[in-house]
Amino acid sequence: MDTALVLCEGNFGKHIGKTANGLVRHSERFEILGVIDSNKAGKMAHDIVEGAKKDIPVFRNLSDALSKLEKIPDNLIIGVATIGGRLPSEFRPVITEAIENKINVIAGLHEYLAEDPAFSKLATEHGVKLIDVRKEPPLEKMHRFANLCKSIPSIRIPVLGTDSSIGKRTTAIELTKALNKNGIKTIFVSTGQTGILQGFKYAVPIDSIQGDYIVGELEKEIVRAYDEEKPEVIIIEGQGSISHPAYVCGTRAIITASQPNAFILQHAPKRKYRNFRKDELKLPMPHLVKEIEMIQIFSNAQVIGITINHENMTDEGIEETAHEYEKRFGIPCCDVFRHGCNKLVDKVKETF
Repeated sequence: MDTALVLCEGNFGKHIGKTANGLVRHSERFEILGVIDSNKAGKMAHDIVEGAKKDIPVFRNLSDALSKLEKIPDNLIIGVATIGGRLPSEFRPVITEAIENKINVIAGLHEYLAEDPAFSKLATEHGVKLIDVRKEPPLEKMHRFANLCKSIPSIRIPVLGTDSSIGKRTTAIELTKALNKNGIKTIFVSTGQTGILQGFKYAVPIDSIQGDYIVGELEKEIVRAYDEEKPEVIIIEGQGSISHPAYVCGTRAIITASQPNAFILQHAPKRKYRNFRKDELKLPMPHLVKEIEMIQIFSNAQVIGITINHENMTDEGIEETAHEYEKRFGIPCCDVFRHGCNKLVDKVKETF
């Protein structure tokens, strides 16, 4: 397994740092040796990100990391998911330093490192790779919608959310693990750059695919997961939310492609504004009842469980909210970090 440092300067543990947050929790592709964030230097990743592995340090800068690590990492991963997918300008000197130390640089942004003249020239000089994972296939290799998922026998359950950066992928991964642990063969299909970087076999960056092919490319990946693995359940990572004004394609494409049998819905009860440019736009979070109605109107499937993102919540508040939602909606509600996924596993067994 290749080794990697994750560059997340100023954003580790925040919404914009969700790629770094995901990598320190789960990575099948890289051994994560550390995170670079001068604001959190000296701490361990699990002190900042709940559910992170316990042996990942946070370094002040690249030089600090290289002086303390036993070996030079193979890769530097850009650990932020910026609005619009642009590379933060303050990351450029660090990337340059990494290339000069013969460290490959990997990014999941819309701004491609390999197409940057300065980085490309420097990488060639030092014999390192610039790898951009958030790219669509060549046009001739892409697939259009073919109405395929309706014919596969696997139960298909997207984990949707009421906002972006709300924990959909993490909940989906934990639910996949829990179902497998309970003897239900389950495969996770990722729909974003973080899942690709985490090393999941079945993944497509749907927000980088041309509109005519978004649904077909995801449908193809779901069908490939069935053909190769024959799982009983396929969990699909959600994107944005069905009511989100800035991310109009993600949820609808996921529903259309997967033709789901059921949904899990992730919600942050104490989040007041949507995460998208919240200080500037102050877009209010959607009402949970309306979000469920919109999801169910757009599909023939039901929301069978609600999961909680506990940001700004006390332990007592989490318990009260879970109880309230269960009573109100008549379906299980849990926080996967506080309660685990047993309620969701039981509901999947009961339903299917």
